[in-house]
Amino acid sequence: MEGVKHIVAVASGKGGVGKSTVTVNLALAMAAEGYRVGLLDADIYGPSQAQMLGIGEGVRPQQAGENQFKPLEAHGIQAMSMAFMVDVTEPMVWRGPMVSGAFQQLLNQTAWDDVDYLFIDMPPGTGDIQLTLAQKVPVSGAVIVTTPQDIALLDARKGIEMFRKVNVPVLGVVENMSLHVCSNCGHSEPIFGEGGGERIANQYQTKLLGQLPLTMAIREQADGGRPTVISEPDGEVARTFRAVARSVTEGVESQGDEGPTISFDE
Repeated sequence: MEGVKHIVAVASGKGGVGKSTVTVNLALAMAAEGYRVGLLDADIYGPSQAQMLGIGEGVRPQQAGENQFKPLEAHGIQAMSMAFMVDVTEPMVWRGPMVSGAFQQLLNQTAWDDVDYLFIDMPPGTGDIQLTLAQKVPVSGAVIVTTPQDIALLDARKGIEMFRKVNVPVLGVVENMSLHVCSNCGHSEPIFGEGGGERIANQYQTKLLGQLPLTMAIREQADGGRPTVISEPDGEVARTFRAVARSVTEGVESQGDEGPTISFDE
């Protein structure tokens, strides 16, 4: 893609595991490491990155030549989302081909400005957008987000298998909500189970990139448009995200400059 050096998909295979929160913080952590970063919200039905980045309703991207738009900027990163194009209160009652077409327009008509890493916040599942991404874009690697819960791990496995089927390298697994931390007393408890991220990483011979807690502060900061890496840059969670960003960089650079070869089984 013109203006983009590396593309990293962030996927979960399942909704409700905090994938979008992980994506925005990972993008901001990569920017904090000194890279030029873009963030594409590929969830056409339920875009959330506009709110997480603090970009108000009704803000629209400017044109950048014929049939292209400038990405909006927030907290030092470039961003594009369906939320910038439509009223966020309107449901997108579209069939699969229309969703894939909208996704391709976001990909191809955004004038990214010399981005080192473009993070794509994938929708849940392994459907039309995931297949379109694999067919149309040279993805450098994928990050899988899961919780330790067995139900979440079932879908995370599907996500890993999907990327492997189309020869996209899986850079590693982020285990979100590893521990619940009480905002009153600080007591921590593994309410979703323990060790799930490590088990799935070992099973698929990939890395456990990091483990993140379930706290009220992370949720409030994302809802308020100032994610944790911005709100508490010196905190433990921000340090974890920056460590994950460094691991992603190492994984992408180890793949070399060429994108993966896409092939499908008969």
